[in-house]
Amino acid sequence: MNSLAERFGDDLAVIGFPTNQFGGETNEAEYEILNTLAHVRPGGGYKPRFTMMGKVEVNGKGAHPLFRFLLDTLPTVSDDCGGRGADHIIADPAWVRWKPILRSDVGWNFEKFLVNQEGRPVRRYSPYFETIDVAKDIEALVSKGPNALD
Repeated sequence: MNSLAERFGDDLAVIGFPTNQFGGETNEAEYEILNTLAHVRPGGGYKPRFTMMGKVEVNGKGAHPLFRFLLDTLPTVSDDCGGRGADHIIADPAWVRWKPILRSDVGWNFEKFLVNQEGRPVRRYSPYFETIDVAKDIEALVSKGPNALD
């Protein structure tokens, strides 16, 4: 995400939403998230160069309204989930920590949503889609306008 934020500057707003709904991997307190990123995962002094929000739920009855909107608008990912097939949702259902479970749920950390200049979600990418590869779609939106991916 940092490389996209740097590459596109003011033409792109990147926003990160931590959640603890996937295997309890983000179980630290909100005030610890930036230090965890810098010193644990990914570590190496990593600092996000984009806006980080507080923890939210992305799935289930407690899902944040933004994620309800994103999932209602884009119920499936636009890529092939790294060859796993577009139906791939959750690798291990035992790690699910929400109800109800819906086919449109965010499947795992690092799923990405691209929203155009008019606030309309236009692409949803699986966690297996390389983040840097979203650049092609961003370039299209920046150069051709909000309907470039229709």
